[in-house]
Amino acid sequence: MSDPIRTRHDGGVLEVVIDRPKANAIDLATSRALGLIFRDFRDDPALRVAIVSGAGEKFFCAGWDLKAAASGDAVDGDYGVGGFGGLQELRDLNKPVICAVNGICCGGGLEIALSTDLILAAEHATFALPEIRSGTVADAASIKLPKRIPYHIAMDMLLTGRWLDVHEAHRWGFVNEVLPADRLMERAWELARLLESGPPLVYAAIKEIVREAEGSTFQTAMNKITKRQFATVDTLYSSEDQLEGARAFAEKRSPIWKGK
Repeated sequence: MSDPIRTRHDGGVLEVVIDRPKANAIDLATSRALGLIFRDFRDDPALRVAIVSGAGEKFFCAGWDLKAAASGDAVDGDYGVGGFGGLQELRDLNKPVICAVNGICCGGGLEIALSTDLILAAEHATFALPEIRSGTVADAASIKLPKRIPYHIAMDMLLTGRWLDVHEAHRWGFVNEVLPADRLMERAWELARLLESGPPLVYAAIKEIVREAEGSTFQTAMNKITKRQFATVDTLYSSEDQLEGARAFAEKRSPIWKGK
């Protein structure tokens, strides 16, 4: 049996491809494998950006593998270090992650996409949360989606399980770009290269601030920034990179980011 997850890295970019025919659905073992991959990505200073996609042209990811569930995988089983799909509960992931949606993106697959920072989608991509039809709840999506798109649209998806085409998903703002299928991965790598060239300590601070501020008032979050109570902000404000940014601006040249 082939490996359900394919990875490759080039420079500071890691590409992760879910490859479980026919629907790239995720069982417990695959979820645990993804968690280890993304944990290692988080902890490797040489890696700066990740891209996650699905193999083939029809499915990005159909979410939870119901056939595996019927064979004994428990819905509340051990999903691994990052929770379902390796991303949505992975602590302190302070690096950019790009999702390249190459087809059907539903259920837990959509929850994985919502756990990334930027979502690119092929023109034939479709999106849904069909859990309601199988008598269960899209738990992570119920938490995240109403914060990302208008409440009533999110509730429509959650309560009816209806499908959105890529243009509606883009209109509501949870897809950044719509691309021809043959341009999807090329564009994902272009964006990854752009982010790879950027300041990793700033990215880390942005991600921690955004994540932690979600459950705080504006003033509480601002106070934590100004008092350097976010670990990433404290690191950034004491870093060589911050001095380099100021010097490069004054000297009218491109900065050289070292991540320290």
